Amino acid sequence: MADITRRLGWRHLRSAPTAHVRHHRRGRLVHDGPGLSFRFRALTAALSEVPVDDRELAMAFHARTADFQDVTVQSTVTYRISEPATAAGRLDFSIDPDTGAWRGAPLEQLATLLTETAQQHALDVLARTPLSAALADGVAAVRERISEGLATEPRLPATGIEVVAVRVVAIRPEPEVERALRTPARELIQQEADRATYERRAVAVERERTIAENELASRIELARREEQLVEQHGTNARREAEESAAADAVRAEAEALRTVRLARAEAEAARETGEARAGAQSAWLRVHAETDAATLHALAATRLAENLPHIESVTLSPDVLTGLLARLGRPGEERA
Repeated sequence: MADITRRLGWRHLRSAPTAHVRHHRRGRLVHDGPGLSFRFRALTAALSEVPVDDRELAMAFHARTADFQDVTVQSTVTYRISEPATAAGRLDFSIDPDTGAWRGAPLEQLATLLTETAQQHALDVLARTPLSAALADGVAAVRERISEGLATEPRLPATGIEVVAVRVVAIRPEPEVERALRTPARELIQQEADRATYERRAVAVERERTIAENELASRIELARREEQLVEQHGTNARREAEESAAADAVRAEAEALRTVRLARAEAEAARETGEARAGAQSAWLRVHAETDAATLHALAATRLAENLPHIESVTLSPDVLTGLLARLGRPGEERA
C-alpha cells in the first residue's frame, strides 16, 4: 500500500520498489513505474497501484477420482504481474488518494481466477485416475497438468499475469477412506513388528538355552573334576596307607630284629653273668669249705650283726655270760 501524506492542500505519494504506480491527471498518464515518489492534487488525480513482486497463492479444492472417491488437493501457485499496465486496465487496482488503500479487491479476483483454472485442470486429471493411482502418482501428474494448463490459459497473459511455479503439496482422501487405506499397511507393519518381536524372543530363548546348556556343561565338567579329585584323594590316601603300612612293616621288622638282638644280648649277658655268679659262688663255697667252723661262725655273726637293727644296749644274763666265758676259756677243746 502506498504511503500518502498531506501538505498544504497537496498530496505526496511514496510507493514501494515492488509496487507499480500509475498516475493519471485529467485522463493523461503523468507518472508510470515502480517505486515512484511525487506530489499530486486529489481532485484531479486517478491513481492505481499494481504489485509486481512474486506472490504465493495457497489453494485447496475437492475432486473425485475415477472410482468415485472424494479427495482434497492442496497446492500452491507462485505468480507475478508481469504487465502492470495490462493488469491495471483489466482489473481495478485504483487506490484512494487520501489513504492509499485499494478501492476494490483485485488480488482476490486474481486468486479466484488462478484457483478455478488450476482446479479445472486438476479435476480433469483426477476424474480419469483411480484412487490408489492418484495417491501413489497423482501429485506429479496433477502438478504437470496444472502447470501446462496455466501456461496455456489465454486469460492470464491477457490480464498481465505470469505463473512462476506450481507445487502440489498433497492429495488426501476422506478420513474414513484414509484410515481404511492405512489399515493394510498398518497390519503389515504390525505383522513385521510381531515377527521382529517373535524373532527377538526366539533369539532370547535360544540364548537362554545356550546359557543353560553352558551352565549344565560347566556343572558336569565340575562334577567330573570333583570325581577325579575324589579318586585322586583316594589314590593318594591308598598310597599313603600303603607307604605307611610298608613303613610300619619295616619299622616293626627293625624293632623285632632289634628286640631279638637285644634279647640275644641280654641272654648272653645273663648267661655270662650266671656263669660268673656260679663261678663266684663255687669259689665262695670252696673257700668256705676249706675254712674251719669257728671262722665261719664268726663270719656268720658278723654278717648277722651287719643286718641287725641298731642296738642301743645289750643285757647279758649270768648264765649266758658264764657259758660264753667257759667256751672262750676252752678254745683248744672246742677245736678238738
